[in-house]
Amino acid sequence: MDTEVVNPWASDQSVDIERLHAEFGIERIETITGLLPEVPEFIRRGIVFGHRDYRQIADAIRTHEPFYVMTGFMPSGHPHLGHLMVMKEVVWHVQQGGTGFICIADREAHAVRNLSWAQCRKYGNEYLSCLYALGYHGETYEQSSNRVVQDLAFEASAKVNFSELSAIYGFTPDTDIGHAMSVLTQVADILHPQVTSDPAPTIVPVGLDQDPHIRLTRGIAHKLRMFTVEDRDTHVSVRSKEAPDEAMEAVHKAFRGSKRYEGHIDITNVPLDVVKKTVRAIERSHGGYGFVTPSATFHRFMPGLTGGKMSSSIPESIIGFYEDDKKVTKKIMAALTGGRMTLQEQKELGGEADKCPVFLLNLFHMVSDDAELADIRRKCMAGELMCGQCKKDTAARVLAFLDEFREKMAVAAEKIASERRC
Repeated sequence: MDTEVVNPWASDQSVDIERLHAEFGIERIETITGLLPEVPEFIRRGIVFGHRDYRQIADAIRTHEPFYVMTGFMPSGHPHLGHLMVMKEVVWHVQQGGTGFICIADREAHAVRNLSWAQCRKYGNEYLSCLYALGYHGETYEQSSNRVVQDLAFEASAKVNFSELSAIYGFTPDTDIGHAMSVLTQVADILHPQVTSDPAPTIVPVGLDQDPHIRLTRGIAHKLRMFTVEDRDTHVSVRSKEAPDEAMEAVHKAFRGSKRYEGHIDITNVPLDVVKKTVRAIERSHGGYGFVTPSATFHRFMPGLTGGKMSSSIPESIIGFYEDDKKVTKKIMAALTGGRMTLQEQKELGGEADKCPVFLLNLFHMVSDDAELADIRRKCMAGELMCGQCKKDTAARVLAFLDEFREKMAVAAEKIASERRC
C-alpha cells in the first residue's frame, strides 16, 4: 500500500480495508468478539472492523484488571458527527473499567494546519464538551501544556530516524521538522498513561487512516524497553536491550533455577505472563519504562452526506453540532443516497442501503435498536421505503438527537469554562 493512501491528515480517504488486513497485519474484529462479556453496538454492527492486539484489553475487561483508553483530537475545526464514533468507543471502554486519557492535539493543529493557539483552545474545548456530554470521565490535557508528553516525545525521537518516518508517512525532504515533531508527540501521547501511572494495556480507538501512528508507537514502545520477553515453548527467554548489569542480575535472582548467559536469561516452569510482569517491575525499578505495547481498534469512516469522508473541509458533507436545525435538515434532504435513478426502479429493484450515507447515518448513530435498523434496511432494499421518506425520518432523528445533545454540551461547556477560571 502506498504511504500516500494511508494519510492521517488527508480529508479524502479511500483506504482498502482488505489490504489493511492482508498487508499490515490488522486483525479482523471477529477474532476477539467471543472474549468480551458484552459486545458493543459499534462492534456488533461492523463499524469497528479490525484491531491490533485487542486480546489483552478484552482480558482486562473480563478479569477487571487495570487498563487505559486513550485517544486524541486535533482541534482544527468545530466537532461534528464524524467525530462521534471514536468518542463513543472511548466512553464505552471507560464504562468497562478503563481509565480515560484524552489529548487535545493542539501542537499538531498548530504545526500541520497553522491554527493559532487561541483557535486550538476554542476548538479543543468544544471537543471536550462533546465528550463530557456523552458521559466521559477521566484525564484531559493539551499537548502544549503537558511536560511529561514533551519529555517523552524527546525520548521517542532518539529511537526513530527521518527515513523511518518517510517510509511510514511519505515525508519528503521538504517536510518541515514541526510536522515530524507532531508525529513523535502523538507517540508520547499514546504512551504517557503508562508513565504517569503503572504500565498496563492501553487501547487506542482510531479511524482506519490513523494506523501509521499506531505502527510507529508500537515500534517505539518496543525500542524503549530494557528487555524482550519471548516464549520459546520449553522456556521463557529474557533478552537484554541495553539493560544495565544490575537489572539483568535482578531478573536472574527473581526466578529460582533460571540460567544466565551473555545477554539473556532462560527461565523454566514459570508462566509467560508472570515473567512479563516481574521483568516489567524490575525494569521500572532500574529507571526503565516497562511499556506494555499499546493496542488499537479501527473503525470505518461514517460517509459524508455528499459521499466520501465526512470532513470539515467539505461543509456540505458534515452535520455540525453547532449548526442550526434548518441547515441540518437542508443538508440531509440534499444528501446522496443509495436509491435508484427513478421511483419506478426504486420500487422494482430496491435501494442499496449499505452504500447510502443516509442509511449509514442511522447505522452509526441515529437508530439504537437493531431490529428497527434491520427493518429500515429491509424496506429500503425491498423497494418499500422511498429515499424522500427515509430522509425525512432521518432528519427528525438527527434533530431530536442534536436537541438533547446540545443541552448536555452547554452544561459541559460551562463546567470547562468554570474550571478554566479557577
